Amino acid sequence: MTRALRPTAATTLVVVAAVGLSACAPLAAPRPDTGYPWHTDVVATTFWVGEVFDPNTSDGNQRISTYDSDWLGSYGGCDGIVVGDDCRTEPRTPGSGYFPTAMTPRENPFYLDLPFDDVNDDTAFATRGEVIPWASEPAYTAVVDERSASLMKNRWVVLRAAGRICYGQIEDAGPGEYHDAAYVFGSDDQRPANARYNGAGLDVSPALNGCLGFSDLNGQDDRVDWSFVDEENVPSGPWTTIVTDSPVR
Repeated sequence: MTRALRPTAATTLVVVAAVGLSACAPLAAPRPDTGYPWHTDVVATTFWVGEVFDPNTSDGNQRISTYDSDWLGSYGGCDGIVVGDDCRTEPRTPGSGYFPTAMTPRENPFYLDLPFDDVNDDTAFATRGEVIPWASEPAYTAVVDERSASLMKNRWVVLRAAGRICYGQIEDAGPGEYHDAAYVFGSDDQRPANARYNGAGLDVSPALNGCLGFSDLNGQDDRVDWSFVDEENVPSGPWTTIVTDSPVR
């Protein structure tokens, strides 16, 4: 697997300082025109690599993801602070580019999930060539029928909350639902089908939690607007310090 950058803790801070953090500051400008529909006022909860919030459910362990059977190892460890055997989240601040304080990630700490698992969910896999807007692009038509490849993993999303705009990459699926195409790809701002976690329509990483100025480190009341965005339209920022490009594994 190759990555755009595999920094040491020192080089991470240097690169973050170089790209600047102004894009995470409150903005007066309207939301970007991404070419994709916007989904507004959606509940966003927080999750993190290494979290185990319910060991009794198949989707309660973030040591693995929909797209990576060893997400914890690929990422480089707990995306937070380890207390005993528990991987806990922590506040993220602009001074460190919203990066974790106790480890150096090997993949982008600005990650999220959406409720469309196009690899493991049979319905999502069967319909992905029809519902995913970029499925007709040459890079995806070649693999659309291959279960070992995802059309969702590593795609970019722009998020807006509390006057801030931040960007992240899709690295998992959820919460609660796994083939909610009407919400994820619809153009009519449909509400998520998920009924759990206050009807959350996505989970965001601790880096995005901090960047977006969420009121709670691990709550169910923060809301965002979000849209897909093509990689060439993603501006430089702390979210481009490390760009994840690993395949499904």
